[in-house]
Amino acid sequence: MSNSIASGVAYADPEFTTCYASAEIGYSAAAQGAVTQLTDKTTAVTLNKSAGRITLNNAALAGNTAVSFTLNNSLLSANDTVIVCISGGATTGAYTSYVTSLTTGSAILTLRNLTGTSYSEAVILNYAIIHGAS
Repeated sequence: MSNSIASGVAYADPEFTTCYASAEIGYSAAAQGAVTQLTDKTTAVTLNKSAGRITLNNAALAGNTAVSFTLNNSLLSANDTVIVCISGGATTGAYTSYVTSLTTGSAILTLRNLTGTSYSEAVILNYAIIHGAS
């Protein structure tokens, strides 16, 4: 691979505790996916990828209200960490997103409308799993 640059190391070693990168580090395109939520903002979605993009249903979310839905993902273990952020489709500063709970095979994600205004937006959430030891 003529365009490859070594940006870190990954190997099984009980002495290995640190990984340094001098360039981008993340998931390959094959480890990423996308899904669109059906019906409303509480409808569960399934995406069996380590990183993904979830387009939420554009149902109204009242001001000062939170809504949660399940992300089903066969790659999740109870030892993992899920990072979630808003990446598009939203009024700037109107929402926050977070993980409410995590178990093997699924996570509960929450979107909260921080304003006093009801919005009907197809908010896009990105997530990435930091896989822990099983």
